[in-house]
Amino acid sequence: MATIKDIANRLGISVSTVSKGLNGASDISEELRQLVLDTAVEMGYTTKRMKKEEHKKLCIFIENMDYETVNQFGYEIILGFKQAAYWDKWDVSVIPITPAFQNTEKYDTYMLKNGFSGAFLVGFALHDDWMAQLASTNIPTALFDNYIRLNPSVGSVATDNFEGIDMAVEHLVSLGHRKIAFLNGSLNSMVSDQRHQAFVTSMEAHGITPEADLMAYGYYVADSAKYHVPNFLEAGATAIMCGNDLIASGVITECTKRGLSVPDDISVVGFDDLPISAHLTPPLTTVRQDRIELGKSGYFTLESLINKVSISKTLLRAQFVSRASTAPCGKHSPITESYI
Repeated sequence: MATIKDIANRLGISVSTVSKGLNGASDISEELRQLVLDTAVEMGYTTKRMKKEEHKKLCIFIENMDYETVNQFGYEIILGFKQAAYWDKWDVSVIPITPAFQNTEKYDTYMLKNGFSGAFLVGFALHDDWMAQLASTNIPTALFDNYIRLNPSVGSVATDNFEGIDMAVEHLVSLGHRKIAFLNGSLNSMVSDQRHQAFVTSMEAHGITPEADLMAYGYYVADSAKYHVPNFLEAGATAIMCGNDLIASGVITECTKRGLSVPDDISVVGFDDLPISAHLTPPLTTVRQDRIELGKSGYFTLESLINKVSISKTLLRAQFVSRASTAPCGKHSPITESYI
C-alpha cells in the first residue's frame, strides 16, 4: 500500500505538501490538492481517517430516486441500511448525486478526501460516469439494482426480478389472460432490462408469444401510462403489467378515463408494493420488494466487502400480493388480498 512519501516521490513535492493536500489545508492551491488526491487514489493510498475506529464513516449516494417521505421508494431502503449500520457504530451520510457532479468529481477521489470507508449506490443509471469508474475501484462499494463484473471490491443487492415477473405472469395466465401487455420503466436501466427479459421468458414458458405492440419502455412515473395505454388497448390487451406501482397507478387512471373498469374490463399489475398501492381504487395487485431488507442487505454486503469478503450478488425473494386490480379475463371476480 502506498505511503505519503511514495506520493511525494511520484509528484516531486515534499511530504508536508502531500499531507496538506490529503487533509484539505487552505495554504495550497485547489489544483495541487486535486493532483495529490488523484495520485493517492491511483497509487491505492488509504487515509488514516478511513482506518480509525472513531471515524467510521459510510455514505449512501442516491440518484434518480425519491427517498425523503415514507411513501417514496427509496425511504425504506435508506432506513434499513441505517438501522443495520447503527449497531456497528457507523456514521452514515446520505448524499444526493447528479450526472453533472459525476462529470466533475471522480468517485475514488471524493471517497478519499471525505474519509468514507465504503458506499452504497442507489438509483444510478448504467451510463453514469461513476458506474464506469467502479470497474477499477478498490473502495468497498455496494450497488442497488446494478452490477459490475470482475471487481471483487463491488457487490450487488437486488430483488429477484425474474422470479417476481414470473409470479405476475403466472397469476394473469391462471386468470385466463393471454393478451398481456408490459409497460416497463426506463431504458438504460439494468432493472428494466432484466424485467423485460423476465417477461419474455415467462410468457414463452406459458406458451404465449410476446407481441411487440404489447411491450414498451417508458419512465418510472405515472405519466408514462398516457403515452402507451391507448396503443395497448388498440392491440387488444386484457391485462397490463407495469414496471412499478407508479406506472400502474397511471395505467388505472388512463383506463378509467377511457370508460374502462379495472378489473372488470382490464387487469393491472404493478411492481414494488409501495404504501399507496393498497389504497388505490381498486387496490393494486403487485410484486412486493422488501425495501427495509434490501437496505439492510446493502449494508451487510458493504460490511463484508470492507472486511475483505468479496460478495458478487445478493438476491432477495420477491413476494406476490394479489388485490382487487386483477380478475378473470372477460368477467369480474372479487379478489381478497393475499400474499404468495
